[in-house]
Amino acid sequence: MDTIIERIKKFNAPLLPDKVQLKYRAMTESPFRFFRGTCHLFYEDLARVKDFPVSPPVWICGDLHLENFGSFKGNNRLVYFDLNDFDESMLAPLNWELARVLTSIYVAFDTLNLTKAEADTMVKLFLKKYSEVLQSGKAYYIDPRTAGGIVSDFLIKVKKRKEKDFIKKIAAPVHKQLRISINDQTHFAIQKPLKTDLMQHLDSLLEKSTAWPNNYEVKDAAFRVAGTGSIGLKRYMFLLQNTKNKADFLLMDLKEGTRSSLAPYNPIPQPQWTSDAERIITTKYRMQNISPALLSTTVFKGDTYVLQEMQPFADKINLDVLAGNLKDMQCVLLDMATLTASAQLRSCGIQGSAINDELTAFAHETAWQKTLISYAKSYAGQVKKDYKQYMAGYKSIKTK
Repeated sequence: MDTIIERIKKFNAPLLPDKVQLKYRAMTESPFRFFRGTCHLFYEDLARVKDFPVSPPVWICGDLHLENFGSFKGNNRLVYFDLNDFDESMLAPLNWELARVLTSIYVAFDTLNLTKAEADTMVKLFLKKYSEVLQSGKAYYIDPRTAGGIVSDFLIKVKKRKEKDFIKKIAAPVHKQLRISINDQTHFAIQKPLKTDLMQHLDSLLEKSTAWPNNYEVKDAAFRVAGTGSIGLKRYMFLLQNTKNKADFLLMDLKEGTRSSLAPYNPIPQPQWTSDAERIITTKYRMQNISPALLSTTVFKGDTYVLQEMQPFADKINLDVLAGNLKDMQCVLLDMATLTASAQLRSCGIQGSAINDELTAFAHETAWQKTLISYAKSYAGQVKKDYKQYMAGYKSIKTK
């Protein structure tokens, strides 16, 4: 078998050479950050497992971990806490999603210097809550009105943020005109010909679409780096100005849609999507209670992209802070379990996914849980070993 370095280089070969180095560097931060950036390794290894617990087919986000739950403003302009990353989404065995998120608990707890016993307790509580919600057959959602505990405090704080303050953090005046601040960390300059083409493309979309705010025009664009697994994809951000109210600005995100890393290993037949971008936003619509504002797809220079609004309401709960209060950590994980089950119930019975009755029946079974916990715990140990090998070989993958 290839080494960890060889497997990572092979998978990331199609990404932008200069930006993928940022991904490689980010993955050195911790075993948990490494886990977030190597979803492909997880499924490569899972595909080789014999006697993995059988489970019904459901729509899954594919890369479910503790950092892929967060807040955002829906297209109804309300703030929600939900699953928020669907780049890897597919119709797949239910237990694949659970294995990924349970492993993330073990890896995250180890990274946060919490004990294995504490991780075991949280994993069991997560599965208990998940099963209870799935057994009920009813999907739930979390917004400032329905949230409790630390998530309620989090959403209330997020809701108070102002668009203008968000714009000020990302853009600054240049010759009396507001422009995106280039910091060469998260925002990078784009060569002029490409920048012009990108801005013209978005302006054209605004003019033609009735679903978009056509009273805005594009004023600036930059290359954007965010997340971990997606670093190295073609991704751009745009600053838009209202043509009627010059003090009103909007930020948009344009992200390349690529093949799911589950695809080579997933035995379940998939719908015939027109593009990976369509797959991503369709699964997002199905699994989330309310999807983010201004979500759509577009084609630019032969590549398909997901286009959506950037907003001050998009955020994640700080796990480092929660590590000091296990009661708060438990509240958050129980909410995440509720949302995981709800997303599967919400999208059940669609294009091959199990119907509600099948999911509730599966949740009443318990034999699969012990095996799944054992696998997640064992694989967390494998992640730690892989991270150690990655760090030992990082110099060979790094280029100047």
